[in-house]
Amino acid sequence: MELEALHARLHDALRQASSLFQKVPGSAVLVRYVQSSYQNDPVRSAIELVLLLFFIRYLLSPSYSTQKQNYVKLREDEVDELIDEWVPEPLVADQTAFEELQGERLPIIVGPTGPKVKLTTGRTVTNLASYNFYNFNANEQIKEKAIQTLRTYGVGPCGPPQFYGTQDVHVKAEADIANYLGTESCIVYAQSFSTVSSVIPAFCKRGDVIVADKAVNYSIRKGLQVSRSNIKWFDHGDMDHLERVMQAVAREQAKAKRLTRRFIVTEGLFETIGDCTDLPRLIELKERYKFRIILDETWSFGVLGRTGRGLTEAQNVDPQQVDMIIGSLSGPLCAGGGFCAGAKDVVEHQRITSSAYTYSAALPAMLAMTASETVHLLQSNPDILAQSRENIKAMKAQLDPRSDWVVCTSAPENPMILLVLKPDVIRARRLTVDDQERILMECADESLANGVMISRLRTRPYAHAIAAKDGSWPVINWHEEDFLLTSDILLRRPLCRSSVLVECKSHAAAAHCDAGADKKGPGTMRSLPPCPHRISPCTYLWNREEGLSKT
Repeated sequence: MELEALHARLHDALRQASSLFQKVPGSAVLVRYVQSSYQNDPVRSAIELVLLLFFIRYLLSPSYSTQKQNYVKLREDEVDELIDEWVPEPLVADQTAFEELQGERLPIIVGPTGPKVKLTTGRTVTNLASYNFYNFNANEQIKEKAIQTLRTYGVGPCGPPQFYGTQDVHVKAEADIANYLGTESCIVYAQSFSTVSSVIPAFCKRGDVIVADKAVNYSIRKGLQVSRSNIKWFDHGDMDHLERVMQAVAREQAKAKRLTRRFIVTEGLFETIGDCTDLPRLIELKERYKFRIILDETWSFGVLGRTGRGLTEAQNVDPQQVDMIIGSLSGPLCAGGGFCAGAKDVVEHQRITSSAYTYSAALPAMLAMTASETVHLLQSNPDILAQSRENIKAMKAQLDPRSDWVVCTSAPENPMILLVLKPDVIRARRLTVDDQERILMECADESLANGVMISRLRTRPYAHAIAAKDGSWPVINWHEEDFLLTSDILLRRPLCRSSVLVECKSHAAAAHCDAGADKKGPGTMRSLPPCPHRISPCTYLWNREEGLSKT
């Protein structure tokens, strides 16, 4: 009896609950949904019921604080005490003794640059420390047009390209450079350094493969880092090693059945070594293994070739076979910014995806006009480059191979003559990189004392997470120009050579004396003061302003 009574009460309760549920608005819709979704699958209905109950519990649960329960509130005096005791880390490391010495000896120019400059010390010296190969900054025609452009357009466009920053002079500069190089189109950037470091990640993404020369400059390495691509390295200038790397990439992708974009990144004229890449062989390998080429002609544009068109003209290569040609409008062109030339699709892609172009203010109109004018001058006056190459031969004849201490690593047409200490000298004297840095710094000081200003241009450190520094080669570098008188030529060329020889011989004599005193045997280099200088050990003596013609 009790069981039957319990069953009757339960039946009445369910009937009343069903009656109440049917009075709720929307209950019929819910019943139809359960009936249609059940479909002989009780597990699904159970999961939906659990989710419904969890949602109801979440809505009804009380709010809670995300702060820790053991939070201690400090008094004002305790906060002040902690602030007084806090010592922040320096934003940059303190200067080392060697860096302080460099700063003290750094010459400062007063007034405009030129073949002869005045220093803050009051001395007037021959300036061999600028990129002004052809003295375009003293060209009156360029100056006059720059002034007219400044009065017409103002100092800067005050806006990014593609909006109100692009002006007609920018369009003209792009067209002039494209016609000069022989490419379909061109895009002009506002900064030279960020051009290649922005072009690379605009085309290369995660998963793509980039094969790069180990000696590429810092801006290229930053672009490789930002791209997050798979980086493969080949030995500097070794086309056989490059082919082996490309073969390995092709086999790996064929095995994985992947289709990815593949690029070769190299320089036309290497910043840290001074030699050129073998572009015809590079084109051959590119066509064989289906790669694209990104060629950085920052240092070769306006320098190599009969009319300064760069490595493509110097090695007789069709520029349209190179997918992307990147160059600088500063330096010998005395303008500013950079460019990337290639097919129209390549250029238009950068106008949307290249960060340095999209998120930077446009190049000042005055610099765009200057770039157009200097390109026209190089194209119409090839004698400028012919005279420069005569000067290069004259200087190389003075220092290489006549010198017992240094050897030139630059290409024959490179106005940046890079001289390194000979390996035999380094081994015989047991010179460390710091020793070589110190010797070459004293060479620069000796040259300045003789009235010739030269500089040690240290390359920037390599990008992190890409590759370790592949080598160290302290370098001396002269730049050849073509606008000094014969009297200056006869005077300055021996001074440059003697500055190197005097300092090298003085260190050799000191090494010999110390070797005898310390009983370490002949040919042992004395221990120089420690040099904590850790930026790239490339050292340059730049001859940019002085033209040395062959006598």
